[in-house]
Amino acid sequence: MSDDAEQQTEEIEVLKSIYEGDENFKQLNDKTYQYKYKDEEKSFIVEICWGPTYPTEKPRINLEIFYNQHLISSVKENILNILDAEAEQWLGCAMTYTLFECLREKVPEILAEQVEEVVAVRLEKVAITEQLESKKPEKKEQLSKSQKRRAWDKAEMGKGGEKPRGWDWVDIVKHLSQAPHVQPS
Repeated sequence: MSDDAEQQTEEIEVLKSIYEGDENFKQLNDKTYQYKYKDEEKSFIVEICWGPTYPTEKPRINLEIFYNQHLISSVKENILNILDAEAEQWLGCAMTYTLFECLREKVPEILAEQVEEVVAVRLEKVAITEQLESKKPEKKEQLSKSQKRRAWDKAEMGKGGEKPRGWDWVDIVKHLSQAPHVQPS
């Protein structure tokens, strides 16, 4: 077993013991870990993936997960810069816990930049819904049967009083479908 593999095995045990019962920590597999950071209503998840030679090389840090789709790019870049600088200091040592913890202290200042964008997005959504509501078509007035009949009669009287040919014809197909079917004997 290589030195990197031994360090990874030890770090797995340490992470399990430290984060046991922490609902924000999630182990996806032996080489991928996530931690969810919260500050009031805002939150994001950082995913750390170990390569085969971790901790000799830096782990891959992933923020491009569905949960983080609301984060603006400047906030993502800030998080990545902080984690990259911290990981550079700890090359050759187990650093997953250290990376998660260095961010925990800085969450309020990281997400402070996100507030303005979230408010702007909410205002845009309100404006869009107001536009959609104003474009609703007006309902047409509903007429009763007798009102429709009177309107029809008035229109016919204006044309010389003659009704169109066939206005009182029976729908033959409908009439025949209602008649009892007699089979020939």
